[in-house]
Parts: sequence; structure tokens; C-alpha cells
Amino acid sequence: MQANPRPANAALTPITLTALDPNLPHTALVLAMSLDGKIADTRRGAARFSSLADLAHLEARVAAADGVLFGGGTLRAYGTTLSVRNPDLVAQRRQRGQPEQPRQLVWSPSGNLNPQMRFFRQPVPRELITTVAGAQRWNAAQFQRVWKVPEAQTTPWDWPWILAQLRESGIETLALLGGGGLAAALLCCHCVDEIFITVCPLILGGATAPTPVDGVGFLAAIAPRLELLSNQTLGDEVFLHYRVRPTPARDDKFLYPGE
Repeated sequence: MQANPRPANAALTPITLTALDPNLPHTALVLAMSLDGKIADTRRGAARFSSLADLAHLEARVAAADGVLFGGGTLRAYGTTLSVRNPDLVAQRRQRGQPEQPRQLVWSPSGNLNPQMRFFRQPVPRELITTVAGAQRWNAAQFQRVWKVPEAQTTPWDWPWILAQLRESGIETLALLGGGGLAAALLCCHCVDEIFITVCPLILGGATAPTPVDGVGFLAAIAPRLELLSNQTLGDEVFLHYRVRPTPARDDKFLYPGE
């Protein structure tokens, strides 16, 4: 790959794509990883190894979305979510007719989340995607909306059905922020339209360290195929933007850990 050198304060060029399925939100997976493809170390804590440039890039992707989706494990690791704080990005959301903050959607089948996390004090709209049992411990003061997914749609999790409900509720664009199991599930269901990956200049190693796409993995013959749309270098980091190529529907099962 040939990188395009740019100064550290250069803006990343946005590229607008259409969703693979018009009945679902346009979904972008946004992650930072080490050079050896890890999104956290073997302790699976919060990954804070990317630069301020990557943080600004992430905030821009969050600001562009109607909703932000992440797993319960990701929330436990950080204890917070990334709100839109840049005044220019907030102003752009207002101009597009969006509320100042995107809807924050936590996927947690168990609903086992600590209500003392700072996330529950942040001024953002919070929603929970869970099972009927997982919903029992939460009220409207903690989550403004709780999506109780029927058991028939949780064995396995029927993400096209779930995302169609989100689309009907007004979420046309979705930023997927991990973890690796959730990313794997949506990729398996052909629910990811584009991928933004920042490659950071460190090596974490470890057979148990999480990767951008966890789970049992894809066989090469049926692995999702990507088209590189842009590559930009800011400092020692490389910003990659891919489109997920359409592929024939499959009925294979993809196992991934619940959160």
C-alpha cells in the first residue's frame, strides 16, 4: 500500500456511500488497532493508544451518525461514551437537523452493566438493546429506551431485524464502535457498509488480545471483501477507509460471545 503523507492537522476527506440494504441504517465500523491488529491488550481494558488526531477522527465519525452502537464489554472497559464536543461538529449536526448528540445504543444481552458508570451521567441519549430478562433491571431514568428483543431474534441474534427496527425509529446512519464480537456478528449478517481503521504505531501481541473482528472467524472463501477508498497518513498513524463489497447471502452460523 502506498500512503499519502499529510501534515498532522490535515482534514480527512469524507466519502458518502449508500447502504447495502436501504431498509437498514448505513453502518460504519470505526476502530483503532495496533500494527499487529489488536484493539486492546490481553487485559481487555480501555484502549487509549491512539493519538489526538485519531480521537478527532473518531469524534467526526460519531458526529456524522444518527446513532452509535457498541457492546456492553466496550462500555465496561471505558465506563463512558464519546460525546460530540467540538463546536463545529455540533453546529453541523444542527444544520443537518440532527440533535446535538447521537443516540447511544448499548448491546448487552445480560443487561449486566454498572449503573454507577460515568456513562449514566453523561448528557447523551441512552438506549439499551437486550433480552426481556436483561431489561428488567433498568428504568427510563437510566435508558431513555430499552429495546427488548424477542427470544426468537436472539438465537442467534437477528441483526438485520434489529437494525430494521432502528431504521424505522429514525436512525439512518449508524457508527459501530465495537467490540470485536459485535463487529463480527454484523459483518456476518452483511450489515456493515464501510470500515474506518486507524493503524497505530505499536505492537501489543497476545493470543487472547481482542481484534477488530473476533468470533470463530470466516473461511477465506466466504470472508467479506473490501474496496479501499482512501488511505492517509497523519504523523505515525495510517487512516484506512474501506467499502464492504456486496456478497451473496449466506446461511452459515457465526458464533460470538454475548456481552
